[in-house]
Amino acid sequence: MPTYTVTAPEGRLTPAHKQAVAQAITHTHHTVTGAPSYFAQVIFVDVKPGNYFIGGAPLADDQVFVHGQIRAGRTASDKARLVRGLLDAVGAAAAAPAHAVWVYILDLVPSQMAEFGHVLPEPGGEAAWTAALPAEDRARMDKIGK
Repeated sequence: MPTYTVTAPEGRLTPAHKQAVAQAITHTHHTVTGAPSYFAQVIFVDVKPGNYFIGGAPLADDQVFVHGQIRAGRTASDKARLVRGLLDAVGAAAAAPAHAVWVYILDLVPSQMAEFGHVLPEPGGEAAWTAALPAEDRARMDKIGK
């Protein structure tokens, strides 16, 4: 359901950083929203030198950019907690100073999303949605992250 794309200069994030960042994002999203952890996707994009610009100039400073796409329907308060939590968790996991972590959250309409072969529920409807899935789909989802 939530998809977080983490963009950084090539080599900025080691494999250990990536694992820690993915776990931090997954944990933060689950803690703030209550959505099951197995819904969280984290995708890393390593940008080659000369292909990352800020203000029209090549990136010259440390940078870890997190772009999260989440289901619409969360409160403004929850989204603010999510952004703050991601700033702190990603910064710690990536060993990045606060100024280097940028977080954007984008709302997507749940009825316009499908995962695991099924249209997604509104926030808060995950348990009923999961219970209504075929047993083999639930079993596949339960194995994620284990």
